[in-house]
Amino acid sequence: MTSPKPYRRLADLPQILAIFPLDGALLLPGTELPLRIFEPRYLNMLDDVMAGDRTLGMVQTRRGGDRERPNLAHIGCAGRVTSFTETSDGTYLVTLTGVCRFVLGEELSALTPYRQVRAAYDDFAIDLEDAPEDEGFDRKRFAQALKLYLNRRQLDIDWETAETAPLETLVNSLAMGLPFSPSEKQALLEAPALQERCDALTALLEIDALEDDDDGPLPMQ
Repeated sequence: MTSPKPYRRLADLPQILAIFPLDGALLLPGTELPLRIFEPRYLNMLDDVMAGDRTLGMVQTRRGGDRERPNLAHIGCAGRVTSFTETSDGTYLVTLTGVCRFVLGEELSALTPYRQVRAAYDDFAIDLEDAPEDEGFDRKRFAQALKLYLNRRQLDIDWETAETAPLETLVNSLAMGLPFSPSEKQALLEAPALQERCDALTALLEIDALEDDDDGPLPMQ
């Protein structure tokens, strides 16, 4: 689902971001990501974020570090809290709207229980622009690859919505929602622009289907 962009210029974005490391949770600009937050340090983080600019950084981890302080991926996505509910047991249910990707810079020596970094947005100014037209996108090839992928994994989607959705909405929703590995989701995040993300997503779908070569082609529905 594409939401209005809360920032218009890179200069308006917060230069220091609280970091929420969560493998497998992909946030892309213009999309919405629901989260359930219950760990004390991240409840603290949400309290501070809500008292400030309501923006934090979603980041995946990479090998190394330890459980409490894992190494962080080089690129994340800033998200703004656009929905916030506290449950009776103190859990926070929030929705993040993706704003802009960023390169993780220096990590601050903060006294907070959560981590904070300097964020560099310069490489991702395109994230604040309107989505491009889908000229050159091979929807037929993409649909075929998607059907094979869904059949193999016994998944289904609303095809009527998929066939009429704007390209950015369709590609980003699938990138976030399909059960790709953390490294594959990171590759989709790091794709420079929408066209490259389309190509990367199509390639992931087709590669998955090739794993069934020994069993012959899967039927199309």
